[in-house]
This record gives sequence, C-alpha cells and structure tokens, in this order.
Amino acid sequence: MDGSVSISDTSTINVGGMTCKSCENTVRDAIISIEGVISAMVSHQDSTAIVNSNGTSLDLISAAIRNSGYTVDGLGLDFNWSDLSVWKQSARNTMWCLIGCSIGDFGTIAAFQFVFTDSGWSTLSIMTLAIINGLLTSIALETLIMSKQMGLYEGFKVAIGMSFISMVAMESSMNITDYLMTGGAMLTWWAIPIMLFVGFITPWPYNYWRLKKFGRACH
Repeated sequence: MDGSVSISDTSTINVGGMTCKSCENTVRDAIISIEGVISAMVSHQDSTAIVNSNGTSLDLISAAIRNSGYTVDGLGLDFNWSDLSVWKQSARNTMWCLIGCSIGDFGTIAAFQFVFTDSGWSTLSIMTLAIINGLLTSIALETLIMSKQMGLYEGFKVAIGMSFISMVAMESSMNITDYLMTGGAMLTWWAIPIMLFVGFITPWPYNYWRLKKFGRACH
C-alpha cells in the first residue's frame, strides 16, 4: 500500500482489531470525519473498510483509523504504557468484569457458608463452583451491557472472545487470595475488600494492553 497514492472512487482498506458493530461504528466515524470522504462501509467480520472518496489521501485515512485504536495492514500506533485515557477506560472495563465475577463468586460462597452449611461439599469443590458461577455471571453481565449496542448474540460473542481471559485471571486471583487468608470458601468483612482489590489489579494491565494494542473496548 503506497501512502503517496490518493484514493480515487472506491478502495478497500484492511482494518485489524475490530470485533463488533461498535468497533465498526468507531472506524466509520473516524473515516467519514475526513474531508473528501463520501461514504464508508466497515465490516468487523471481513476486517475491511470500503471507502468512497474524492481523492482523499490514503495516508490521512489510515492515520485516522490508527488514531481511533485499530490497525491498517497490521500496523497500529506504537504501544506504550503511558496513555492515561486508556488506563481510565480499561479500569472501567475491569470494574464491570469485577462486578459480574463477584456476583456469582461471592453468592456461591455465601450460599454454602450461611444456607447450605451441611452440604458435605469440600472447600475445593465450593471454590471451583464459585469460580464457574463467577465466570457465568460476568459473561451474562457483559453480554447484557454490550447487547444494548450490538444485539444479544453479538454481545455474547464479544463477551466470550474479549473478556474471558480477564475473567479467568480475576477469578483465580480472588479465590487464591481467599484461600491464603481464610483457608478458602469463606467470606469475612476484612477479606472481601482485599479479594476485590486483588481481583481488580490482576487483569487491569492485560485489559490496558488489549485496549491499547488491538482497539477500543466495546462496552
């Protein structure tokens, strides 16, 4: 792709990092904001942007796409750990993930601690179930949030694809912390804040990296 060439009529640009309709809208808005661009059709499934313009520089359009957080022909902005706006956005994403995980995780532990006290389940079994339920409730919450932007099915696919690693890291760190402090499967007033803090801090750098390197988050 020769950056000195101008787009004439219609051209197709390879865009990386898009995962959903919200990503498509972000890329489209970045492109059509450029003077001379007539229209843009963006597809996250095909990883393309079909641009109709009146002689607009290809470099200019590529720069706009990269500045919006996505790649063109595999090239994006140089990665760094000093983008305050990305830290804030990734913190918000991590917070929602933490809320979702905590609902299922803490709810399961509380059920065995206060209701099913004679269940006969081992600590390991309860913690395993708590992790599974935490993942399920987090996926459900993320799906609900993103379904408002892209529909239920697309929201579910993005929740599974983009957030699952973060959820697993969060659940693992929270339950390891619980086990080290209380022996496991035990909620106490002083342990819960520490579990939440560790659960937040553990995946936060990963969420920043994912957001900064591969594109904007979808919720």
